[in-house]
Amino acid sequence: MTEINNALDKLLRRKTSFSVSEAEAQGVSRQQLSRYCRQGRIERLARGVYSPPGLAINPYLDMELLVKKQANFVVCLLSALRIHNFTSQLPHSLWIAIPHGARLPKLEHTALSCIRLTKKPYDYGVEIHDLHGVKVKVYSAAKTVADCFKFRNKVGMDVALEALREGYRLKLFTVSELMDAAAICRITKIISPYVESLFS
Repeated sequence: MTEINNALDKLLRRKTSFSVSEAEAQGVSRQQLSRYCRQGRIERLARGVYSPPGLAINPYLDMELLVKKQANFVVCLLSALRIHNFTSQLPHSLWIAIPHGARLPKLEHTALSCIRLTKKPYDYGVEIHDLHGVKVKVYSAAKTVADCFKFRNKVGMDVALEALREGYRLKLFTVSELMDAAAICRITKIISPYVESLFS
């Protein structure tokens, strides 16, 4: 029992959330996690994810939970715009890209909006962002703008145009980076007139 308590203390000292698999790797079983939850020694954030009691809530908790579930995803579109500070608006759902043919991950209390991408556009422009101590894959600013044009039927052409203007104003990408991403997304002909008007 002392060993189990020591293992739990080790998890709690990290002051971050942890998954069932991380707990089991430390020698704490699912049954013990349930008991500690009832005792108030830990809190359940979602199915299979726990944290020390009273831990400050990560504003990117939905992304943290997906990472803890070891889901294969990249944050994209409206959610990526927020991370890159294109906008302060909170999207109504978490926007993620997953590989074509992969299973859609699930979150209990968060709506997911998902796009499926083939390997080349899925792998292109991925950055690792540290969001409150959690490493999350997010598309670059240039790839995000290109995606907004590619999926303008999902997010709206007004969003794509605003992202283009704001990204250029904030110097979040170069024209070269944007056009490279546009080529990967196969929307060069669509975006070129808007890019040209930006510089006219």
